[in-house]
Formats: sequence, C-alpha cells, structure tokens
Amino acid sequence: MSSQNGNGGQGGPWGRGAKPSAEFEEIVRQAQERVKQIMPRGGPRSVIVIALLALLGLGAWSAYYTVPSDSVAVVQRFGKYLKEVPPGLHFKLPLGIDAATIVPVKRQLKQEFGFTTPGATDPYQSPRPRDGEKETQMVTGDLNAALVEWVVQYRISDPQKFLFEVREPSETLRYVSESVMREVVGDRTVDEVITIGRQEIETEALTKMQALSTKYAMGISIDQVQLKNINPPEPVQESFNEVNQAQQEKEKLINEARRDYNKVIPLAEGEKDQRIREADGYRLKRINEAEGDAARFSALLTEYNKAPEVTRRRIYIETLQDVMPGIRSKIIIDEQTRSILPLLNLDSPLGEKP
Repeated sequence: MSSQNGNGGQGGPWGRGAKPSAEFEEIVRQAQERVKQIMPRGGPRSVIVIALLALLGLGAWSAYYTVPSDSVAVVQRFGKYLKEVPPGLHFKLPLGIDAATIVPVKRQLKQEFGFTTPGATDPYQSPRPRDGEKETQMVTGDLNAALVEWVVQYRISDPQKFLFEVREPSETLRYVSESVMREVVGDRTVDEVITIGRQEIETEALTKMQALSTKYAMGISIDQVQLKNINPPEPVQESFNEVNQAQQEKEKLINEARRDYNKVIPLAEGEKDQRIREADGYRLKRINEAEGDAARFSALLTEYNKAPEVTRRRIYIETLQDVMPGIRSKIIIDEQTRSILPLLNLDSPLGEKP
C-alpha cells in the first residue's frame, strides 16, 4: 500500500511529482500491522470482519440523501408509505429499509404530441417514434382530416397519489390528453380547428383534462393546453393553402370596404346633422322674429286705438327716418301744393327712379 501511493505521479493526492514523508509511511505500516493482528491470514475471522466493514460502509453511504429545492422526497419503509420530506439533506435507515423517491413538485413539466424536442430527459415528454404520426392524425366534425400538434404543461400536485394511485401516471396522462383532444377536435369543422376555433379548443381540452386527472386521482395539476401546428394532410395541403389564401383575400376586401364605409358614412351623418341643426336654428329664428313682429304690431295697434292721429304721424316720421338716410337723390317740394314731387335719382346718368 505504501509503495503504491508513494509513487503517486501526476494524479496522486500530493500533487505533481510529490512523495509521502517517512512519518506517513510509518503510520501506514503501523495500520497494516494492526489489521494483520485483527485479521489473521486465511482465518474465518478475517472474512467476517471484512464483510462487517463492507456492510458498515455501504450502510453509511446509503443512509443520507439530498432533496433538490424544487422537489420533495417520498420515504417508504419496506415499501409502505412513511412520510414526505422537504428539500435539504436528510437521513434514512440504510440497506434498503427506507427508500426515498424524489418528486419534482415545483417544476413545470410538459408533454409534446406530434413533435419531439431534442435533448429531453423525460421519457414521457415526447411521443414514441412509432406513435408520433398517429397521435396527430384526427378527423374533424365535418369528416375532414387534420394533423394536430399540441403541448400539455402540468405539475405534480400530490406526490403520494402520483406514485401510488395510478401505475405510470405520465403515460396515463398521454392517453388522457390524446383522447380528450380527439373528442374536442371531432366536435368542430376543419376551418374552426385550423383558424378561428383554436382558443376554444384549448380551453375546452384543458377543462376536460383537469376533470379526468382529478377523477383518476393522478396527483397531477394541468396548467395549460397549447395548440401548435395544425395542417391538413400532405396530399391536400396545397389545395387547402389556396383556399386559405382566397379566404384571406376575401377578408382583406371586406375590411377595406368596412374601412371606406366607416370613413364615408360618419362624414355624411355629420353633414346631415349639421344641416338639420342649421334648419332648426333658422326655423327658430323666423318664429321668434314673427312673434316679435306680431307683438310689436299688437302694441302699436293698441296705441293707435288710443290716439290714431298721433300714432299715424309718429309712424310716418319714424318711417322717413329709416328711409331717408339711404336715399342719394335730391328732393323737390312744391310750395304751392305743399307736396313732394316724384323722387328722382339725379346722380344716375339715366335719371332712374330710386
């Protein structure tokens, strides 16, 4: 033993080219002598001691375990459920008496249907090679075929149920997800599945998967169902793309027409309202003017009945005051008859009447 470790080269415990000291060799030699005294060469006692030491080392090695921060450990004693321990360093009875199973309860897990993510460590995350294409082949409610790819994201909510209530719960979840998705897709047309009905399919599938996982006591909480690629079968994919393109062009033209409609109609409505308001204003104006004229005439009539001559002369004078400032003609008065001759616009070159 001393000779083997004393030559420790580059990988030895003392570094590159180092050799043990004489004191260390003496300690090793004394230990060898004590072992030889305890275990006589070739005797049954040596075998028992070696077995006990091996058993002791194996027990010490299997007596402790570490639980990651995103997990818990389910401890079983002789196969029977014992307890659930939180993250950290823990000890258990060795030599297979206690068994600790690590369950990632805080980690979000997922299962993929119809495609595979490279490097996945969960054997149930991706479909088996022979099942990948079969999972995506579905028949819609109008008897058309579609290739549906989706993802289910879930968490382990109850480690005890996850481990003991259902055999292979992850594989069971795959069967449940596929069954539910086929049911939901089978209730809709191919146009709804590929275009407008995706969100409704995700919501309904999530609700049904959660109900089934609770019914089967799988200890799983499903967080999300997300549809990925949805395509028609390859033989009709080109024709289907042409139909989709035509539908998109149709929607484009409809949107453009709605845009023009929303631009022209509100403008016309505004002009109509403006004209109506102007007409109402003019109507109210004429009504108020007529009512004012009628009231003034009634008041004038009352005064006329009281003093006709005075009122008539006042009206005559007021009328002249209103009319005369606007006349640009010369006025001729006949002194004998005390009458006004016909008014002529003498500034006009033709002498027209004003």
